[in-house]
Amino acid sequence: MQKKIINDAMEYARLLFRGNSDGHGFDHTLRVYRTAMEIADSEPDCDRLVVALAALLHDADDYKLFKTENNANARAFLDSQDIDRDTADRICTAINAVSFSRNRDRCPELLEGKIVRDADRLDAIGAIGIARTFAYGGKHGRTLDSSIGHFHEKLLLLKDMMHTDKARELAGIRHAYMEDFLLEWEKETAGKDD
Repeated sequence: MQKKIINDAMEYARLLFRGNSDGHGFDHTLRVYRTAMEIADSEPDCDRLVVALAALLHDADDYKLFKTENNANARAFLDSQDIDRDTADRICTAINAVSFSRNRDRCPELLEGKIVRDADRLDAIGAIGIARTFAYGGKHGRTLDSSIGHFHEKLLLLKDMMHTDKARELAGIRHAYMEDFLLEWEKETAGKDD
C-alpha cells in the first residue's frame, strides 16, 4: 500500500512540475526524496511515510511556483489517497517547515520536518546547488555576479543549519565543494574590471 502511495506521489509531482527549468523541477523533488530517505535511515524514530510524502510534495505549494493556500495541492493529493487527517496534517506541518525564506532559523517541530528540510537544503549546496543557482538566476534574469551573491547571502550559511547528523556529514562535503568553486571563480574573474 505505502509503495503505491509513494509511486502515485512521484507521478503527481512529475505532472505538477513538468516544464519547470528553474531548479525546482521534478528532478529536484526526486533528489530531495532520495536524500530524505537516506537521512531517515539514520533516524529510527521517524515516520518514513510522512518523510516520503512530505519530501515528494514539499514544493507542491511553494509560493514562488503556485498561488495556493493551506497546502491545497498537497492536500488534494493526500485526500485522493485517503490519507487520514492526522497523517495529512503531519505531512503538511513537515512541508511548511521547509522554506528557507519563511522559516530561516526556526526549528521544525517534527523530526520528519527536520529531515525533509535538511534534504531540501542539501540540494541547494554542492555541485547540484551550484547548477541550480545559475539555472534559477538565468530564468529570472540575474547576472552571474548576482547569482554569486546568492552564495554569500544564503548557500554558505546552510551547512550550519542542518538538524540531523547525517545531513551535517553530507553538508560538510558539499560546502567544501562550493568553497572550492568560489575560490576558482575569484581566480578566473580577478581583474575583470581593469
